Amino acid sequence: MAETDTRTLDTVGATLRYDVRPGTGADERPLLLIGSPMDASGFTTLAARFADRTVVTYDPRGVSRSERTDGAAESLPEEHADDLARLIEALGAGPVDVFASSGGAVNALALVARRGDLVHTLVAHEPPTAQVLPDREVALAVCADVHATYLREGWGPGMAKFLAVTIRKGPFPANWAEEPAPSPAAFGLPTEDDGSRGDPLLGQNLLGCTSYRPDFPALRAAPTRIVVAAGKESEDTFAARAAAAVAEGLGAPLAVFPSHHGGFLGGEFGQQGAPAEFAEALRAALEGGRG
Repeated sequence: MAETDTRTLDTVGATLRYDVRPGTGADERPLLLIGSPMDASGFTTLAARFADRTVVTYDPRGVSRSERTDGAAESLPEEHADDLARLIEALGAGPVDVFASSGGAVNALALVARRGDLVHTLVAHEPPTAQVLPDREVALAVCADVHATYLREGWGPGMAKFLAVTIRKGPFPANWAEEPAPSPAAFGLPTEDDGSRGDPLLGQNLLGCTSYRPDFPALRAAPTRIVVAAGKESEDTFAARAAAAVAEGLGAPLAVFPSHHGGFLGGEFGQQGAPAEFAEALRAALEGGRG
């Protein structure tokens, strides 16, 4: 197998670093694997299961190796979409296939709405946009509270609320603010505030991602084939509910993938999904668009 080629790309307000893994097969269409704020390292296991294809991963702006150069504290899906468009154009390989996870799925929807000509097939896995939920106003307030808690109390309390939000089943109740705050210790998180406020999830991307409203007319008009997916074990959680609503907005069925929100993980970040089964489902979803 050829060695991974790490490249640098200057965009508006950021310097991106991305990795190109040449494939061993005949498929000339690159497969781009993206998350947000998860960086390229989260796709190590999944990329290895597509060794027959050229696989491209990257670190989103403000994360790991990709520095922001504009000094901004928050990132918007539209900014990520512009970064992705420039990255795909830099590859010079025509429209690509994209697997996008979590916030990356939100960014990929923003990309396709603007530049569908760059994406042949998009598999958007659990895009956590509150705007499509029937309980959207409450969900947006919950996300704003997570962000405010992080700014006020630090990473541990903020992350504890975030985790509680992600695992909660069903709509958020109108009286959610009356519920006791989850303990960071219960999640094995630090209770002391170290004073830092540069977390790419809680600080930089949370509000922009969850408040993004998909442009359904533009997405339906795009030349891109879009598959929206959710994990079998994620049923009725925030991101899975959002995925179902996005699929409905596109007039398409929701694809059910194995495992959970991180079902493609094979030990990255200490998390284990079902990567073999997940990769098989992803390959089938991508090949479903080939004539």
